This record gives sequence, structure tokens and C-alpha cells, in this order.
Amino acid sequence: MSEIPYKIYLNEKEMPKAWYNVRADMKNKPAPLLNPQTLKPMTADELEAVFCSELVNQELDNTNAYTEIPAEILDFYKMYRPSPLIRAYFLENELKTPAKIYYKFEGNNTSGSHKLNSAIAQAYYAKKQGLKGVTTETGAGQWGTALSMACGFFGLDCRVYMVKCSYEQKPFRREVMRTYGASVTPSPSDTTQVGRKILAEHPNTSGSLGCAISEAVEAAINTDGYRYVLGSVLNQVMLHQSVIGLESKIALEKYGIKPDIIIGCAGGGSNLGGLIAPFMGEKLRGEADYRFIAVEPASCPSLTRGKFAYDYCDTGMVCPLSKMYTLGAEFMPSANHAGGLRYHGMSPILSQLYHDNLMEAVSADQTSVFEAAVKFARVEGTLPAPESSHAIKAAIDEALKCKETGEAKTILFGLTGTGYFDMYAYQKYNDRQMTDYIPTDAELQESLSRLPKVD
Repeated sequence: MSEIPYKIYLNEKEMPKAWYNVRADMKNKPAPLLNPQTLKPMTADELEAVFCSELVNQELDNTNAYTEIPAEILDFYKMYRPSPLIRAYFLENELKTPAKIYYKFEGNNTSGSHKLNSAIAQAYYAKKQGLKGVTTETGAGQWGTALSMACGFFGLDCRVYMVKCSYEQKPFRREVMRTYGASVTPSPSDTTQVGRKILAEHPNTSGSLGCAISEAVEAAINTDGYRYVLGSVLNQVMLHQSVIGLESKIALEKYGIKPDIIIGCAGGGSNLGGLIAPFMGEKLRGEADYRFIAVEPASCPSLTRGKFAYDYCDTGMVCPLSKMYTLGAEFMPSANHAGGLRYHGMSPILSQLYHDNLMEAVSADQTSVFEAAVKFARVEGTLPAPESSHAIKAAIDEALKCKETGEAKTILFGLTGTGYFDMYAYQKYNDRQMTDYIPTDAELQESLSRLPKVD
């Protein structure tokens, strides 16, 4: 092995002390959220009926490049941060590629994923505001687990609406949330008006993140002392997750390493946005250049087959409208095993960057994704989450291209979490029962044809 260590660790003094807001350097800012009734830009007062006040400020801030991380959050981060940056020597050897592969490992905490970076921040601001509790949705369960941990730490009530297929496939993830004090409801449910409406229209639905968001928002609005929090998509979440990219950049620069290609899985966009943030900032300012690749499931391909338009953020159409790459709020993705990547739209920030040709996007079917996951697990020793495995697949593909051309490119990807609660999915793969459903153009057009009319 070379002089570059297998794992690059930062010490506490090297940890970022502020989050980076990539919007400050974007020439074309993300379009504003729109009020679903008036179709006018949402004001801070309107947003504060749903979100915590300080989070609203972060959501609307397009100008300040950095936001200081409160001391209480920094102290919590020290339980599991800085997270390691790992050189994938064994994967490189297996592929016989001249490429150098690094991954930022975000699964070294009890929640098992990067989601805790924003969960603790949002719980902190809720506690600071004097709230009783928060509501949220979760897909595969990583976000719900992280938020239940954060709420338990600050003594807040936590109510989670979990996409029904994940609720049924991942009972142990559900029990971790309950252990930390959260209540968990399969979505869509009969506990909310919007849930009952969706069940009446789609009685056999396996649910979607859009459905769960609608229920969580309704519950928050109708419960005194509660606010809604979200684990992806929103600007505020991209801000908190920038700690991933900031740490990665500091660690690489310690050894004079500059990545050529940066890869992340993409559902709502939180981990990808966080990983690429400081590198994208350099690209936007003209200081350096990188290739950024978003990898999404072929069963829910918002970037690669969606439309850049205003759409509802939720299936129940009670949330603000966001301009993003979308498949339509009524799109019901198949019950694929990458539950955290089953959202119909993409972060407005990432959507704008993609629209401006500053990043690329590819999709992958889940059988090939699990093939990459198993290869990685066998040589690198960590069982990856299905979501993260999309990034692994793309990293392997890029490394094999280097093998063909002889180029020794440096690849960085995000390993967002572990797959130890995803054994039902691995069982399906091992038993060769995994399927690869990809929506037809006609199916996508059906949902896209019902996009709201916004001038």
C-alpha cells in the first residue's frame, strides 16, 4: 500500500465549526417555495406555521455562505464525528483499476446513516423554541431512527409516519425508533384526513414518502406545540449535511488529494448535496473543477426522466410547491428496497445545479445495485445500505472505465449508511427473487400530466 493511510481521521480541532450554504455561490438560485393556495412565494410567517423559526431563516437564506454550528450541536457531533474517510484499497485491487477510490463513511453511529447530522440540528432548534415535539416521515427508516435519537436526547416527543412497505419490511428499524421513544405509524394510515383519502383512492398502496409527508404535516399543524421536520430535500437540510463534504475536503487536503469525480446516491438529495457542497462551491467560484454524479434508482428516476417544474412536495398536496425535477406528486414508485430513494422529487438546490449542467445524473436497476453492494461487502468488509449501494455501483463503473483507458482518476463517493437493517432486501437478492421494475414512459406521463399549472 502507498503512504496514504487506509483510514484518514480528523481530530476534534479539525472539525468544521460552520455549515456551508452553497446557495450563496450559485448564480441561479433555487426558485422560491410557493403557497399552494395563492401560488405566491411563501413568507417566513407562513413557513413558521409548519417549521421551527430558526430553520425557516436557514431555509430562506440565499446570501450567507456560512452558518455557525451551535456549541450544543458540535458537542453532540463529537459522539460520532469526524467520520472516517477511507481509501478503498481492497476494492481497487479487486477491480484491478488504476483509479484511486475513497469513500466517506457516515454509518458509524447508532442510527446507521448520515441523517443524524441534520436530525440533531432540527431537534436542537425545536427544543430552543420551546416546542413539545415534532412530526416527520421516514422511508427506509434511517431518518426516523436519527430523529428519534435526537428527540430522545433533547426530551422531545417524536411522531414518525413510516412508508408502509418499509414499516412491514423493516420491523427492527421500527423498534429502534420506539426504543428511543418515538411513536411509529405505517403510512398511509387512517389517523389523518389525508391518509384516509389516499387509502380510499389507493387501498392496496405500499405508500410513498409523498404520502408520509402529507400525514406528518397534517399532524403537526393540528397539534399544539408541534412542528414538522424533514430529513431531505429542503435547503436547511442541505446546509446541515454540508458537514460531510467539509470534513471530506479537509481530510483529502491533508494529503494533497484532489478528487476528479464525486458520486452520491440521490433520493431527495441530502447526502449528495452535503458531500458535494464545498467542492461545488469551488466550481461555482471558478477555483477548481470536478465531475459530480447523482445516482438514483431506475424505479424512481426524478432527475433522469423527470421534469423541471413546480410541483407539490407531498402526495396530499398540502405542502408548499417546489421547483424541482419531479415525477409528479401522485407518482407511486414500486416497492423497491432502496426505501430512502423513493421520493418523487429532488432537492431544489440539486435540481437547479443539474439544470445548469453543473452535475450529471444516472439511474441503476436494483439487481445491479445489489450486485455492487455484495462485491463491496466481500472485499471492503462493510455491509452497505441499499441507498449507498447506488453510489458504489457508479463508483465501480467509473473505476472500470479507468481500467479501460489507463487513467488514474481519483474517485470520492458517499457511503451514507450500513445495511444491517436491510437483510430482507439482501435475502431477496441472495434467493434470486429480486425484481427490477422500471416505470414506462406512459406511467410517468400520467403523473406528470397532473403537475400544477404555475406561470
